[in-house]
Amino acid sequence: MIELSVLRPDDWPVWRVLRLAALAEAPYAFGSTLAEWQGQGDREERWRARLAIPGSHNVVAVREGEPVGMASGVPAEQPDAVELISMWVSPAVRGKGVGDLLIGEIARWTVQTGVKTLRLSVMPDNRAAIALYERHGFKDTGEPGDLLPDGVRRELVMAKDLNPA
Repeated sequence: MIELSVLRPDDWPVWRVLRLAALAEAPYAFGSTLAEWQGQGDREERWRARLAIPGSHNVVAVREGEPVGMASGVPAEQPDAVELISMWVSPAVRGKGVGDLLIGEIARWTVQTGVKTLRLSVMPDNRAAIALYERHGFKDTGEPGDLLPDGVRRELVMAKDLNPA
């Protein structure tokens, strides 16, 4: 059984373990690198600050006492929007609905805060993630995402309208 838990800044060790695992296992999926979060970047105050982003909602999925996935909702640059970031599910539980639960929780929280749009950016060649997001009603916005390190391609920006009407 998968349970979801909301993290606070004091829970930074749990976030740290998951984030480092995500960056090591799926470096192609994130704008950050493992090297940026290790060594000098691996500081308690940095991990705490990540979980203390004003207006954020940080969630982990736990199976049998072990964290197996994570996602965050943070205020977006666009008014009346939340951005889904740091989404990752351990390979051991992929295909078992963990991603669905995480997206559902961030969407639920977004609506609860009164926001009607959930946005995200995804690497354009991450077909599994794109399929998951499309299954949840996210659509390509057509907006140019951040430029990727190759200097040519851009992240794919997707959004979902959460308006119940």
